[in-house]
Amino acid sequence: MSLKKAFLLFTLSVCFQLNAQNYSGVSAPFISKSYDAFQAGESLKFRIHYGIFNASYATLDLKEEILDDIKIYKATAIGRTTGIARFFFKVEDIYETYFDQSLVKPLKSTRNIYEGGYTKNVEILYDYNNNIAKVNDIKNSKLSTVDIEKNVQDLISTFYFLRNHFDVKSLKINDFIRITIFFDAENYPFKMKFLGYENIKTKFGEINCLKFRPYIESGRVFSDSESLTLWVSNDKNKLPIKIEAGLRIGSIEADLEEFRGLKHPFKVNVNE
Repeated sequence: MSLKKAFLLFTLSVCFQLNAQNYSGVSAPFISKSYDAFQAGESLKFRIHYGIFNASYATLDLKEEILDDIKIYKATAIGRTTGIARFFFKVEDIYETYFDQSLVKPLKSTRNIYEGGYTKNVEILYDYNNNIAKVNDIKNSKLSTVDIEKNVQDLISTFYFLRNHFDVKSLKINDFIRITIFFDAENYPFKMKFLGYENIKTKFGEINCLKFRPYIESGRVFSDSESLTLWVSNDKNKLPIKIEAGLRIGSIEADLEEFRGLKHPFKVNVNE
């Protein structure tokens, strides 16, 4: 599995090839206005590992900044390989997303990555009046515009959007949550199915979680289109606690390693 995909796992289990196949099921209701899951100063760290071997660490930090004279949130996601993995394949990925404080909708996105010698430096501005994204490929000095859907999210804003905009109490088993994600100058349909509730043992203690199945396209990396599982804390924070991806051989996991600046108490049964 590429470290690029391993890094993307923790954000929302989103991969480059999303499954466009239609599945039966009812779309879960979305809350039109709810901004209560996070606050400026929140910081999360995830450990991505294959068995006992660490592959990389990823962090998500949320700060308040000014963009075009307006107070906004800036979310920064950083993924780096570590240990032996870094020796064989160095990764330094930085993703940034700017979105309005009253509505989780990307205003600007940046992507600056280094992956084993491959680099990419892109800035995207979203024009919702004309429903287009202005893509600036800085590395190749190339400008382009791409049509976007009205309620599109980018890779990082999706993480915050979903934490705020689905009604947990209204979710039923096998309901789908569906959105469109704009990534790499393309619109991708994304969906995940609600599987129920499960208690997960973590370094912090046992945590009651919502269990989801994000749908991706099977191929050389993942064993099938349903090989990805995501557990989210069943509290007001809605933090991703664990992500597991079945591979052709074994599985890779991402676990919440550290957190600070949460808006709400973290519900956990302390390990004895």
